[in-house]
Amino acid sequence: MAKKSSKSKSSKSKSSKSKSGKSQSSKPAKSARPAKSAAAVKAAEPVVPAGAARPGVSAESVESAAPVESAHAAGPGESAESVDPAEPVESAEAVESAKAAGPGESAESVDPAEPVESAEAPGPGESAESVDPVEPIELAEAAGPGDPAESGKSESGKSESSKSKSSKSKSKSGKSKSGSSVGGRSNGQLVGGSVHVHVDPDAPTATAKVPGKVYDKELARLDIELVKLQEWIRAQQLKVVLLFEGRDAAGKGGSIKRITESLNPRFARVVALGAPTEREKTQWYFQRYVPYLPAAGEMVLFDRSWYNRAGVERVMSFCTDQEYQDFLRTAPEFERMLVRSGITVIKYWFSVSDTEQERRFESRLADPTKQWKLSPMDLESRAKWEEYSKAKDLMFAATDIPEAPWWVVEAEVKKRARLNVMHHLLSQFRYEDLTPPAQELPPRPPVSHDYVRPPKDSQHIIPDAVPA
Repeated sequence: MAKKSSKSKSSKSKSSKSKSGKSQSSKPAKSARPAKSAAAVKAAEPVVPAGAARPGVSAESVESAAPVESAHAAGPGESAESVDPAEPVESAEAVESAKAAGPGESAESVDPAEPVESAEAPGPGESAESVDPVEPIELAEAAGPGDPAESGKSESGKSESSKSKSSKSKSKSGKSKSGSSVGGRSNGQLVGGSVHVHVDPDAPTATAKVPGKVYDKELARLDIELVKLQEWIRAQQLKVVLLFEGRDAAGKGGSIKRITESLNPRFARVVALGAPTEREKTQWYFQRYVPYLPAAGEMVLFDRSWYNRAGVERVMSFCTDQEYQDFLRTAPEFERMLVRSGITVIKYWFSVSDTEQERRFESRLADPTKQWKLSPMDLESRAKWEEYSKAKDLMFAATDIPEAPWWVVEAEVKKRARLNVMHHLLSQFRYEDLTPPAQELPPRPPVSHDYVRPPKDSQHIIPDAVPA
């Protein structure tokens, strides 16, 4: 058998000489490699995980179910389709003999007594030093930049039609080894077969629009619940303070308006103080806010509060460093004192992106009914976005206390922010429905004919300006 195989190899080598014009000595013979025992081959051969791609070969070209990799089973000049990866292997010698087959030789023409090559034997044009048999193969190195469309090619430059279509569709999708984009705010990197997505922690997430019908229906339901809450606060003689802070044009005023729209204004008051007077500047800083604190059964909503000192006053240099540092030390103690006295303090911070803020500023400039909302101070603060961000971070670090924590409202979408604030406010109390039952109107008493109305032309009546 060995004599027959050697004869067939000699005849084939002669035919290859006549065609190529090259001598047999110039062509490296695979059989000339040193012989290795089966145990040595297995020990030196790294364990390749199923489905793992080798350097220069895409992950798609490797069949995870194949016991023998098609990229190594096919010799030069043979396409990957000619090798059946699912074909059962009869013996280790048959597999190694198939790998040892030279160009134009079938697996049957190789003498099984020839030296066995390892799975990581260098291919044509590669030296033995270029292949590291113990180096682990990472999926991150399966394809280089621009390789997905070429991943279906074999060593001879031919590609499988099904794999090339799949790789081209992936290359069109804009995803590569270096990363992917998610919503324009994040990117990912392929490491160990999984995509690690890096998301901007400050990017808003509650950005879905709220349909008008859904908003109106939910707003009407929450209005009823807020009325129940107010009646319960009155019955329990509670004192509630709500602080609304945040970026300019973040939607604080709109949320306050929706919360108080259906409440009794005698027991739910809104406080929006202007700049302090010269006299108030000489007072204890918190003194100007104390008169507006609630009595029993009341709820007070501060549209900006004593946290002006940690925000606009700090950034615009309206206070000294000593006054600022003193505020950061005093504010937590002041709020703890309010809580100990029986006042519930709930603090909201409305967060909005700089892009959305700019859009709302432009909208205010174009709307005559909203131009008053854009003050000269707002225009100056546009150039100090980062300064306000740093001031907010320091404020949170010093004043986010368990007795009165900060609650961040993502206000990128105004309607969604309003509904979320109303939901959260209701969740802070275990209230009961104490709404008084509806009263029945008694019948009107009969009209007395002794009363005579004065003539209409003796009164100042406004004209009817509405067209019919």
